[in-house]
Amino acid sequence: MPNHIFQVCSAAMLAFALMSSASQGKAEGLKLVTVSNATSGVIAQRSAYDVGETVERLKKDIAAKGIVLFQEIDQAALAAKAGIELRPSVLLIFGNPPLGTQFITANPQAGLDWPVRMLVYRDAGGAVWVTWTDFAWIAKRHGIAAREAQFHMASEVAASIASSAVGH
Repeated sequence: MPNHIFQVCSAAMLAFALMSSASQGKAEGLKLVTVSNATSGVIAQRSAYDVGETVERLKKDIAAKGIVLFQEIDQAALAAKAGIELRPSVLLIFGNPPLGTQFITANPQAGLDWPVRMLVYRDAGGAVWVTWTDFAWIAKRHGIAAREAQFHMASEVAASIASSAVGH
């Protein structure tokens, strides 16, 4: 019972903190909101731009860092071809093979999460989000403990790329 109370209180405090930070951003005219979901391992950062501009900014930053852009998938266009309406959604697949393959050599199943995938989409409220999988979550998912420095570097690079869509 005490553990359940602790979990409820922790969840309430997290929700309050997220609402407070979102309110502060609005009060200061900022559009930056970052949400991390430890259960799903998804990090979401609100973009200050529309989907097209966000994608272009991310691609420009990926190229500037010398990272390989393997593919850009317009999921809304694919849905439209199937006769399904989907709000704008674009998946970028990119990576740095010398870094990414270190995870796969630690556990071949980590290849499910490499190369990196970053999704840009517009939600029902009109907000544009940049989302990617948390690298600490990937490490835990695949039981990789021997590559901490590499996971940290990957986390910093992904956050840096996503930050290119934060401000005007």
